[in-house]
Amino acid sequence: MTAFTAVLLYAAWTLLLPIIYAGTVRVPSIASGRRRADHWERGKPNDDPAVLARMKNAHLNCIENFPVFAAIVVVAALLGKIAIADAVAGYVLYARVAQSVAHMIGTSLPLIALRGFFYAAQVGLMFWMIVRLLSS
Repeated sequence: MTAFTAVLLYAAWTLLLPIIYAGTVRVPSIASGRRRADHWERGKPNDDPAVLARMKNAHLNCIENFPVFAAIVVVAALLGKIAIADAVAGYVLYARVAQSVAHMIGTSLPLIALRGFFYAAQVGLMFWMIVRLLSS
């Protein structure tokens, strides 16, 4: 997988998560008249099923890290060193998806530890790319 493909798939994953949580509960609730469209405004209590609330949080985690990942890949390309990003960008994507899935499954201690492991893997891989780009 190329680094550019990994960035595009990361973006697709980031977009897919809210489509799922909005499409499974929110849109049908509004369309059926059970909830008002402004029911989910920020600052209001969240009464979505727990899995959907966790999915929303997984989506927010994706948003937090996507700009850094994309920036590293773009800079690698601009420097003519895209091979450095190509070598590991797919693993960043895999770790992101695994972290999201662990986040959605539950909040047990093992799942939280697994989420932390996959987050650390992403950060470590991104730092590895940065160090390699600066040192080559």
